[in-house]
Amino acid sequence: MALTEVDVAIIGGGMVGASLAVALAGSGIRTMLVEGTPPGSKAQPSFDDRTTALGNASRRIFQALGVWERLAPEAAAIRAIHVSDAGRFGFARLDAGEQGIEAFGYVVPNRVIGAALWEKLQDGAVLLKVPARPDPVQISDTGVNFALGSESVSARLAVAADGAHSVLRAAAGIEADVEDYDQVAIVANVAADRPHDGTAYERFTESGPLAVLPLHDGSHGVIWTCTPERATEVLSFDDATYLRELQARFGWRAGRFVRAGARASYPLKLTRAAATVAARTVLIGNAAQALHPVAGQGFNLGLRDAAMLAEVIAGAHGDVGSPELLRKFAAWRAGDRSGVVRFTDGLVKMFGDTRPGVGVLRNLGLLLFDLSPPAKSALARVSAGFAGPTPRLARGLSLREG
Repeated sequence: MALTEVDVAIIGGGMVGASLAVALAGSGIRTMLVEGTPPGSKAQPSFDDRTTALGNASRRIFQALGVWERLAPEAAAIRAIHVSDAGRFGFARLDAGEQGIEAFGYVVPNRVIGAALWEKLQDGAVLLKVPARPDPVQISDTGVNFALGSESVSARLAVAADGAHSVLRAAAGIEADVEDYDQVAIVANVAADRPHDGTAYERFTESGPLAVLPLHDGSHGVIWTCTPERATEVLSFDDATYLRELQARFGWRAGRFVRAGARASYPLKLTRAAATVAARTVLIGNAAQALHPVAGQGFNLGLRDAAMLAEVIAGAHGDVGSPELLRKFAAWRAGDRSGVVRFTDGLVKMFGDTRPGVGVLRNLGLLLFDLSPPAKSALARVSAGFAGPTPRLARGLSLREG
């Protein structure tokens, strides 16, 4: 078998893995990206018609990587956020102008993000293996070896960016805890009788959160969370019934919903890896933690993983897979990771708590939050991370100093 030696092998070319590859391109680090499904294929789950709300730190990372100009024409600015609890009086509003920023973030279709990243990877700086799957994978204290058909690959460091069901995570012997929320997200693009005003809505209902996000063409991206039984019913609706039920569930703040696109559904689970590093292996993105979509933090957290890992690797003097380097990465990312997981999981459970009196306390909390400028300012800064050092790319700086 032909042998290819690299410093870093990234397994998984979705949005997080491709972002890491772009960050390492031109750094002098010999990098390979392995992806099982071509990025332009309809079978590619990472680059479908779902949307991602990019926080400002993620925007700065993409600007530093040279891909934001490709995303900007199809990015919708979130200039306000409205949070409410269905059937109760509590709500909270955040205005970007009041926080001294242009927007809290930007909603971009996943297929646009994927196309921009893979365009950037066509310059040959990163060795691309697509479609390909590593099998078998052998990990030792000195490196990671795997086969790609008739080719043998040896890497000093393997990066698991292959999602919540990570093959590399399993090969490294890292366990993962999976908590099923017993919820399904139904995603669709919906047009109203008037263009949006840049407001992102998060409405908590008895069956789960309902998010209505602004899109670049004036329409809305709807993420309707409900029980699996209810999801089956909603997916069977014709467009008129879907729009009527959505209107009844959401209300009229965005106007009258008049047209709905194709609908897709995704089961919602919280997956947490027991560790983010092992011998010659590091986990990022959904391989490390796959979150509920409430508050839109999952990809932003994964992108910060990629940005910090790229910084640590690029700054390494010698072995990019050494235990010391991996321990440093894990320590730097631990606070942000645990903070975001607790925040999103806590929101799901707090607004899903039906015990007597909890709803009243919840709504009182929303009202108090609405009246508290410091609390709003703190929430506006969430996109920079909950704890630990902020990656250089997220601060708009180059990967290396100097």
